[in-house]
Amino acid sequence: MTATPHGTGYGSNRPVVMGRNGMVCAGHPLASLAGITVLQQGGNAVDAAIAVAAALNVVEPLMSGIGGDGFILVHWNGAGNGRRKPGVRVVNATGAAPQTATRESYLPEGIPMKGAGSVSVPGLLDGWAEAHDAYGALKWGQVFEPAIDLAENGFPVSHVVSQSIAEDELLRTFPTSRAVFTADGKPPAPGQTVYQRDLARSFKKIAAEGRDTFYRGEIGRAIAKFSQDNGGALSMKDLEGHRTRWQDPISTTYRGDTVYEAPPNSSGHILLQELNVVETLDLRALGCNSAESIHAMVEAKKLAFADREAYVADPEFVEAPIAGLLSKEYARERAALIDPGRAAVGVQAGDPWRHQGSPSPGRSKLRVGGEREDTTCFCVVDRWGNAVCQLQSIQSQWGSSLIAGDTGILLNNRMTYWHLEEDHVNRLEPGKRVRHTMNPVMVFDSTGRLMLVCGTPGADTQVQTNLQVISHVLDFGMTVAEAVEAPRWRSTQDGTESTVPHSCPDELHMEGRFPQGVRDGLSARGHRLNVLGDWGGAGSEMMVQVNPESGALMGAADPRRDGYAVGW
Repeated sequence: MTATPHGTGYGSNRPVVMGRNGMVCAGHPLASLAGITVLQQGGNAVDAAIAVAAALNVVEPLMSGIGGDGFILVHWNGAGNGRRKPGVRVVNATGAAPQTATRESYLPEGIPMKGAGSVSVPGLLDGWAEAHDAYGALKWGQVFEPAIDLAENGFPVSHVVSQSIAEDELLRTFPTSRAVFTADGKPPAPGQTVYQRDLARSFKKIAAEGRDTFYRGEIGRAIAKFSQDNGGALSMKDLEGHRTRWQDPISTTYRGDTVYEAPPNSSGHILLQELNVVETLDLRALGCNSAESIHAMVEAKKLAFADREAYVADPEFVEAPIAGLLSKEYARERAALIDPGRAAVGVQAGDPWRHQGSPSPGRSKLRVGGEREDTTCFCVVDRWGNAVCQLQSIQSQWGSSLIAGDTGILLNNRMTYWHLEEDHVNRLEPGKRVRHTMNPVMVFDSTGRLMLVCGTPGADTQVQTNLQVISHVLDFGMTVAEAVEAPRWRSTQDGTESTVPHSCPDELHMEGRFPQGVRDGLSARGHRLNVLGDWGGAGSEMMVQVNPESGALMGAADPRRDGYAVGW
């Protein structure tokens, strides 16, 4: 147990992992090792990130893979053999709704939660290829080698994966998925070896032929045929028409440091709005994880989420007032609504258009869903100071639960978060991308030096967990290990965090390690508490900090899941 910082009362059970040449924090130890291996072979942060991403497809298959999509936030300082100018960029690797996926095609039954009808266009692999084309130092095929080895020669299943297989009936019964993840329908016990030799063959083909085999060639045709044969909407035309978006990040300052996020269709603006609001308050005076500071942060979260529900969706279909939402003046206006003694109920969106510098287009309320907590996040920093924060997902656990024929590729169920109401701004439209909760984060100091790389899975929990850990480090001086291990809370609001109205009760979920006095103080303010197990909080935070004097890399991975930090 390490010493506690500034009297916060919280230490850490894991040490801070340190290295000089590279750091990888990922959702599985074998994936972290894959990234370190590529760094040791001379690869840079982007090479290592693709190796981690591919390895996670194998060892953490319930969370992500090339049958899904994601976001890649890259900080490039010009070293490490990349071909792009220095700067921070976002690779938006999210896929759209298939061209034949209309509202009418799903009515009246609705979009199924599982099966081929739930599959949207997988964008992730194209995003990997775009990032590698721009920044990669090693050959494309080389970064797939660790994942191919794990898929072909097997890996021991963790307790988390074993239990998750047991809980998914379709995965255990659909022939192609059953053949890979079970022994005649029986889930593997923890420690038993799982082989994914079909996936290894697909990875070998992708390594040799590039992305085109997936989007225009043999693998793509197999996926499209599988979809059509099983009643899905995904076609070869959809795969051929997919394109990755390169985007500029959005940002704000927090107490002099600059925080970067992914823009819409990511929900990254929420974290920046939360930071803007709590910056107007004196969190240090309120105390670390006190009833007063938690209340302030939860109320800031409510304000930011209300704005998301009113304004944000696919920017190619809906104009959102991002500049207004991130305005410091707007944050002060919103912060004035916080009652320090009472939890707000029924929080309404503000009017960021007045701070946008352009008139409102007259759009009104919008409620869109986010993905479930079944995503993965990882962070990589290399010896040159380049960094990647990446999130990727197949939406809910095991996605559609269908492996596409003999490709070994598990397909997503991203379609499940579309609205079918005709007058809804986020209604299903062919070629439109649903709004995502995935949000990669980087923080730079006032001189422009990289300070923190962090992120987490967890659907609408993501921006709440990121707010907590960033405050833990920047406001209270915690180490990254202490920050990710500290007791965690999550606020849910009635009707705003699900595609089904009124399906989420207005509750504050808190780990049992919070002292009774803190819980009593929050209850007295009107928060309805749901006390979890001591380590029952959502998310799997990954965090890397850069020492400004020595350049040492300090990493931590959330002990609540299978994540691990490995330094070199």
